[in-house]
Amino acid sequence: MHIEISITAQMLTLLDDFGAVKAKYYISTAANGVGCEKDSGRTPLGKHVVRAKIGAGAPLNTVFVGRRPTGEILSPELIAQYPQRDWILTRILWLSGTEVGKNRLGNVDSMQRYIYIHGTPDTEPMGQPCSHGCVRMRNQDVMELFDLVEAGTPVVIVE
Repeated sequence: MHIEISITAQMLTLLDDFGAVKAKYYISTAANGVGCEKDSGRTPLGKHVVRAKIGAGAPLNTVFVGRRPTGEILSPELIAQYPQRDWILTRILWLSGTEVGKNRLGNVDSMQRYIYIHGTPDTEPMGQPCSHGCVRMRNQDVMELFDLVEAGTPVVIVE
């Protein structure tokens, strides 16, 4: 299995080892566009792997901060209480770049930048760039994807 993420199409595609499409999901990548630099708020391009899977068994809409569940479940009241929070929900697939100098090590390290595939509130749009650098998905979709892939699954992000 491997994952292909298209910035232009705002689409994540899961393919099997023979290249057959297993699933497709609308996503949202960075509002600031593409880029690998630290603190850029951009989505990194290139080859990655799923370094860690976080949140197995957590309820739908579980809130994560620092990759740990807070004990909160997203609600309209919680959104109103923290209107500026960049919500990381349900599941996290933490990406690690594999191309030294492009998305690994130094000032361009995707893992050190905390680049994830993660859930987001259902009120957030999909199919258009709106994130702070991560790849956002609908919560049901990220739960499904999470169960279909393993740590070490290759991921390629292309324009």
